Amino acid sequence: MKTNRFPLLLAAFNIVLISLTVTGCNPTTNGSEANTRQTYFTPADTGVQTGGVTVIPIKTPKGTFNVWTKRIGNNPKIKVLILHGGPGVNHDPYECFENFLPKEGIEFIYYDQLGAGNSDRPTDKSLWVLPRFVEEVEQVRMALGLNKDNFYLYGQSWGGILGIEYALKYGQNIKGLIISNMMSSAPAYSQYATDVLAKQMDPKVLAEIKTLEAKGDFTNPRYMELLLPNFYEKHICRFPTAQWPEPVNRGLAKLNQEQYVTMQGPSEFGMAGDANLKNWDRTKDLPKITVPTLVIGATYDTMDPKHMAMMARQVKNGTFLLCTKGSHLAMYDDQQTYFTGLISFLKKGN
Repeated sequence: MKTNRFPLLLAAFNIVLISLTVTGCNPTTNGSEANTRQTYFTPADTGVQTGGVTVIPIKTPKGTFNVWTKRIGNNPKIKVLILHGGPGVNHDPYECFENFLPKEGIEFIYYDQLGAGNSDRPTDKSLWVLPRFVEEVEQVRMALGLNKDNFYLYGQSWGGILGIEYALKYGQNIKGLIISNMMSSAPAYSQYATDVLAKQMDPKVLAEIKTLEAKGDFTNPRYMELLLPNFYEKHICRFPTAQWPEPVNRGLAKLNQEQYVTMQGPSEFGMAGDANLKNWDRTKDLPKITVPTLVIGATYDTMDPKHMAMMARQVKNGTFLLCTKGSHLAMYDDQQTYFTGLISFLKKGN
């Protein structure tokens, strides 16, 4: 007896089709993911869209100036304000954050401090003092609507100094603090450069560097010619300078040299001369920082990793992350360790 197989084939086809439809269009999974993406990319306001850029007027003793910020994403619980290094660099070297934080739904905000990057560049040196920068950060916080329920303050290098100072004065406004690649004492930082890092150099190279420094001949091309392979490639970013990431080179090219020298001195090789920050030391005040704090250090950093581990123990609620392959820019030369630890800290408790 012949059997008509078409109804059976049609039924089988319908079953497969239904199965594929259910699998491919799971309303719970895809809807949730879509809602998350939609929320993350929600505009900050309903006006003309500017790619997240907000220019904020900052009041100073020398008048009102504008600083530049740019928001990436939208997360009501996690908003990370980035305090860049330098002083006088800008947000450019932190563009690598875009490869890691958005896919985790973490909002972050670029911010060029006064005198840097896209912000105004007044030439009055009296503005380049730490207390004024702390008040600038507070004005930025208020303008962006950041508060203790969502505000994570991230500071790298010089930004770490600024972050510590802000936390000591305005800690009640912060949900969490990240101090990256910065010691709590400028004298200890300079001592580490002299006692540890300098001794790792070729003695002949070190002698020539010291001779140029003694003469104050910091603009001599030979000075940087010696520092690049013997110090910067070992302790700033552990790639040959010809292979340094483009955002790093772009940021350094825009350095406000006057601001940098006024506050830090003429070199990353410790603080020297009459640099404003030369005597800064907040080690004894670390226990006053009570918010959850992540301290990030690196084995080959310009900063002493043991000192940074101590900082994490001294604050009330601290965690230390060591980037074993990294240097001062560990967000580039030990990326996976750096961002895995940073993201874990930011997501904890949220």
